[in-house]
Amino acid sequence: MKTMHRPALLAAALLALAGLARSQDAASYPQRPVTLVVPTAAAGGTDTIARVFAEGLTRLFKQPFVVDNRPGANGLVGVELAARGAPDGYRLLFTYTASMAVNPSLYRKLPYDPVRDFAPIAQIGRAGNLLLVSRDLPVHTLKEFVDYVRARPGQISYCSWGQGSGGHLTMEFLNKQAGLQMQHVPYKGSSPCVQGLLGGQVQAAFADTSSTVELVRAGRVRALAHSGDKRIPSQPGLPSLTEAGYPFHNYSWYGVFAPAKTPQAIVDRLNTAINQLLQEPATARKLAELNLTDLPPTTPAQFAQTLRQDLADWGRLVREVGVQLD
Repeated sequence: MKTMHRPALLAAALLALAGLARSQDAASYPQRPVTLVVPTAAAGGTDTIARVFAEGLTRLFKQPFVVDNRPGANGLVGVELAARGAPDGYRLLFTYTASMAVNPSLYRKLPYDPVRDFAPIAQIGRAGNLLLVSRDLPVHTLKEFVDYVRARPGQISYCSWGQGSGGHLTMEFLNKQAGLQMQHVPYKGSSPCVQGLLGGQVQAAFADTSSTVELVRAGRVRALAHSGDKRIPSQPGLPSLTEAGYPFHNYSWYGVFAPAKTPQAIVDRLNTAINQLLQEPATARKLAELNLTDLPPTTPAQFAQTLRQDLADWGRLVREVGVQLD
């Protein structure tokens, strides 16, 4: 029988102690405040949903989960900051689909790799965007909108929350499918985009449902369609793009990520807590009020698979509409 030499025994003992220490750290995590980096401006859909979960996680873990808004460059600023965080669970990323699944196909050079640099924790919901128009625009259906814009090539403008954002790509998809020509006005966030629509600076937008559904209910903007391939509970009379003859199957989600190499025990602990919040009636009601109702619990492995699939699906859409950013 082979006997281990003393240096090898010492190394093995140190590895065992390190593993035990990591296990104990995960079991007592978190022991101090946790930062949730949100790569958008305050008051938009991502920020609104992030604050619901920051509040819930604070309650469950008895430690503050603090939102840190870092908007800019279609999410690049905040996501890069989160990617560079220590893999200890104290700086997490709360983000949206485009920043992780769309940007790799949009930018020739990206300062992060969504697969290599992050550990997926939990997916939060699955939703589309609403096609909104100014209430001063004399259209009330998607068909009327298409006919109106088609008769005025280049005269109608729409906004999005940035070049290459989900709102930008979805409208460019509709432009191509319906033979429309509209002017794109990119804003630095979904909230400024919606304010531009309310103020009459632009006439249309695809915008997230969570931050705009109350504006629709109040009659301040008009919703004409939903980008998902099925109708949504809060707007049962609103057709989907697919139903209206423009097949669109890409969805958006919110999600929580940790820097790569974060201990799996911490990832699993956070996943369990987020899924617990998703199943709490109070959280479900809050999210339903924000029009986020498709909330299946996910494991980290399932979320990783969704990310890989969306990288492929959104990549195809980027190539189809021909958008490329430096």
